[in-house]
Amino acid sequence: MAQVVSDRRAVSVIGRRGTGRRFLTADGTALHVDESGPAGARLTVALVHAWTQDHTEWAPILPLLPPDVRVLRYDHRGHGGSAAARPGTATIPQLADDLAELLAARVPHGPVVLAGHSLGGMTVMALAERHPGLVRERVRGVAFIATSCSDMDRLTLGLSGAAGRAAIRADKALARTLSRYRKEFVPIPAVLARPATKWIAFGKKADRADVRAMTAQVLRAHPSSIGGFRDSISQHDRRAALATLAGKPSVVLVGDRDRITPVRHAKVIAEELPGAKFVLFPGAGHELTYERTRGVAARLSELCAVTEPRIRSASAS
Repeated sequence: MAQVVSDRRAVSVIGRRGTGRRFLTADGTALHVDESGPAGARLTVALVHAWTQDHTEWAPILPLLPPDVRVLRYDHRGHGGSAAARPGTATIPQLADDLAELLAARVPHGPVVLAGHSLGGMTVMALAERHPGLVRERVRGVAFIATSCSDMDRLTLGLSGAAGRAAIRADKALARTLSRYRKEFVPIPAVLARPATKWIAFGKKADRADVRAMTAQVLRAHPSSIGGFRDSISQHDRRAALATLAGKPSVVLVGDRDRITPVRHAKVIAEELPGAKFVLFPGAGHELTYERTRGVAARLSELCAVTEPRIRSASAS
């Protein structure tokens, strides 16, 4: 049964401090990684960010997570402080492999809760598809936040008719243009980018600081990598991969004003995960880590609590 939540964000972005480090993938791509929490924690929470964003989108969530868990955040290749995606590697399967490598190196033992926002959720699905053994053995809970398992090839941004068709054409043209762009950044003033960011990604009553924070992330992303990932998102179809996660504690979160991964996409994920908690946030858009910070943190904390009996049982055996 769907749970409708009306809470809004009301939290100061002050919390535990993490340590920023570099991680080199098998193909030599340097990823920025941030780790926080006790080194000997009973559980690790891996937070996987959205397309065009970076690990800082989770900053409001950190102070609200249980203090006894370890938190792993990182920037996808082509995003934030990580290196650009090498030719041919701006794909969701590659992101899944990056996550598998990172977990093996930084969290080699113990249970893990995975939380993915948008592209991050798609990455978690691809992890289940490409590394099912890892997921079955170590993943104890999953949160899918404003994401989709398919049907991302026709992005209408919630528009209908001619406007929706124009949005699809513009989206594809932008992806092509960015894929061919060879400079490190697109020279767009943040003040001009913020209105578009607000309209596309946020729901009602967006906080100016949140819009500024997300816009800064978008402008830090590597243009050609972003274009490549948009193509991969268009091809994303991992409904079948969700079977690997069936039976694990899970939650599916979505805002009813999400223009990018609308409610119907979230419902498909919930249908494929019997027992998953489906949470609808009225008035919220795509940026739930900002718009509904307390709600997202509460559901992640619930997943952490639900895994504890299993951890104790495993220890006893």
